Amino acid sequence: MSQEAEFFCKKSTFKFPKTKEGIVLEHVFTIKNTGDAPLKLISYDVECDCTKAFFPEGDIEPGESVEVKVTFDTEGKAYFQDREIRITTNTKKKIEKIGIKVNVIPHD
Repeated sequence: MSQEAEFFCKKSTFKFPKTKEGIVLEHVFTIKNTGDAPLKLISYDVECDCTKAFFPEGDIEPGESVEVKVTFDTEGKAYFQDREIRITTNTKKKIEKIGIKVNVIPHD
């Protein structure tokens, strides 16, 4: 049987409370490798550069957890925002997803 890395995030989508436009929001996701081979977080892709993800360097060993910080700049955004972060990995699925949601109150 081949060894595989497995990406596990208990809560893969985080919903922020209503936020006024202009604030940079930040959330930390805990990612765990529940597989039996090292997990590699290779890169990520988002729809706009208002969303950024920050990974620790190096592989995540089996059983280990790491924190992935996601920031979202609400400037120029209004009303319901739903951002998906697609993470390229070495898991069987290749692409793993985490996300944030927020209702942005626009400037007057």
